[in-house]
Amino acid sequence: MKTEESFKVKKLHQTLWSIGTFAHFNLRHQRRSVCLMVNMQQLSLFQSNYLFTRKHVTEHIVVSLRYLTQQEGLPRQLLPTLQQTCERYVTTLEAILEGDELKRAKQLVEDFQKPGGVGERLQGSLEKKASNTENWFPFTIKMNNNVVFLLRCAAKTIEDVLDLNEKMNTGTLPVEYVRGIPLCMKQYYRVLSSCRIPGPERDSLVFYSKTDPKYITVAHNCEFFVLDVYNSDGTQLTTDQLCVQLDRICKASPQPSMDPVGILTTQYRKTWNKAYINLMKDETNRESVSAIQRSIFTLCLDRAMLQVSDESSDITGTKQMVHGGGSQCNSGNRWFDKSLQLIIGEDGSCGGNALHVAADGTVIRVFGDAVAACLKDPETIQSAMEPSPTDIKEAESLPMPQKLHFSITPEIKKDIEEAKQNMDILAQDVDLIIQVFDHFGKDVPKAYKLSPDAFIQMAIQLGYYRMYQRCGTVYEANSMRMFRGGRIDGICATSSASAAFVKGFDDPTKQVTEKMDLLVKSIKAHNALTKMAMSGHSIDGHMMTLKDLAVEENITIPEIFKDTSFNKAFDYNVYTSQVTLENESLPVTNLDDPNGYCVCYSVTSNYVGFVVTALNSCKETSATQLIQSIENALLDIRTLLEQSQSV
Repeated sequence: MKTEESFKVKKLHQTLWSIGTFAHFNLRHQRRSVCLMVNMQQLSLFQSNYLFTRKHVTEHIVVSLRYLTQQEGLPRQLLPTLQQTCERYVTTLEAILEGDELKRAKQLVEDFQKPGGVGERLQGSLEKKASNTENWFPFTIKMNNNVVFLLRCAAKTIEDVLDLNEKMNTGTLPVEYVRGIPLCMKQYYRVLSSCRIPGPERDSLVFYSKTDPKYITVAHNCEFFVLDVYNSDGTQLTTDQLCVQLDRICKASPQPSMDPVGILTTQYRKTWNKAYINLMKDETNRESVSAIQRSIFTLCLDRAMLQVSDESSDITGTKQMVHGGGSQCNSGNRWFDKSLQLIIGEDGSCGGNALHVAADGTVIRVFGDAVAACLKDPETIQSAMEPSPTDIKEAESLPMPQKLHFSITPEIKKDIEEAKQNMDILAQDVDLIIQVFDHFGKDVPKAYKLSPDAFIQMAIQLGYYRMYQRCGTVYEANSMRMFRGGRIDGICATSSASAAFVKGFDDPTKQVTEKMDLLVKSIKAHNALTKMAMSGHSIDGHMMTLKDLAVEENITIPEIFKDTSFNKAFDYNVYTSQVTLENESLPVTNLDDPNGYCVCYSVTSNYVGFVVTALNSCKETSATQLIQSIENALLDIRTLLEQSQSV
């Protein structure tokens, strides 16, 4: 049985990096940069590439009632009143607009919310929708998510993911809580045995939640194989048996395929849909594609990346996981529509990727933490690479993994060549820097009774202001899983208070006490914004949903949504996300805006890990300069705190 959900595909940026990715990697305390791990000493990264802009997804997924018994107790996500959101929208505009532009924007807001106006009509439609659906704002795609693990843990990782799958199927995975509040667990059912399928106007995310397959797919040298991971009696293959089967696959595909079908999944969505239609005309192709789509997940065994002379190994490893290194390396050794892929390189690089349309980082984190636990178990690592003679003999009695075949017509070959060219162009465009700020961590702001997250957000805004001499509009991702069916909404972190802080911090006429007052006010304002968003009062999702609803109901787009002020308010210069994970892991994101930045960070007691991404094709941005500016801002703000103690 399968269940489907579909969503509209809006106009796509002609760049791979129009949306983000997610990765994790371990941090080395001794250095201020992160290096790849090989043989327990270095660690690599993984990211992947997808081609969507903002979309809203309507969900139709059947899940285990036993597993989701707590769901009925979760509240529905609150729908703010139109007046509340408009007031907060004006507050946002006041931080980024001035003069006549601000005056005009305020008038448009007044016109939009006046009694009997279009805003009231749209709000009424949204209230009706909210009363008849589980979540009026179920999902906004912003990024894809990824996890890291060692090559020596590859087979054990498969086993651990299958264990998680078993817990989900039997309803024994513990419910997660935040400050005593249960979280929505629905997303866990979206990660495994699911796949995105391209459509002419809508993509479908298809689930096989009732009859989970008993196999995974493995990609090696751009060839795909079906690997049964269960015995005939229903028991899982052992770690050592999986190692033997993976070795069989590698030996069965010694040379890279000349026609890497997987690279088609890197194409622009409408282009991929046309190629998909051609591909599926052949029965053999249909069977092979279906096998990939229905598998529990996909494991990608990569060739070693070519090291770029002026690039550190950690950056090379990250880019491998973003795009596979281009058509001459591993970009064709993927099926990027698969909800979960695990990636292992023969040089020790390893990682994974999950579609953000399927689940958020807080859910993928559980898969990543289970995988990363292998890093602390030397016995597991050794056994995974050195199967016992008994296990080798038992594994040899298992059926050979099935190779998936494709019939390549001249038209399909042309599609593949076009995808190769586009992928190679896109692969050169990523500008990414990884930095571990080890001067201090969350203990410093906490010592002054300041929120660590708000403290770092102010440093990000100050760093941006110093680079561009203007306030940037900053987005911070916020989980809504405390609501039934909740996904991600955003905080517009730029406020009037933060704008006053960044403008006044370097003002030589201001005293330490004045600057300290500006800092405290900006942090309090950020805390209020965070609390407001967590309670369901964020303006981002509400305003965007009202705009989309006008399109759906064939209403003339209200002037408030067409004015430049609306674009400035929601066309963020910097997308940020804090995800602090176990095992010293760090999330990595790529871009939602080709002219902006993504800043992902992880906060611990002693350090802050940063990953900043931008595009080389944008001459206005530089990931290296921004992270340097943020680091300087952190140090300068700490100095301000110290100076305030002596005043």
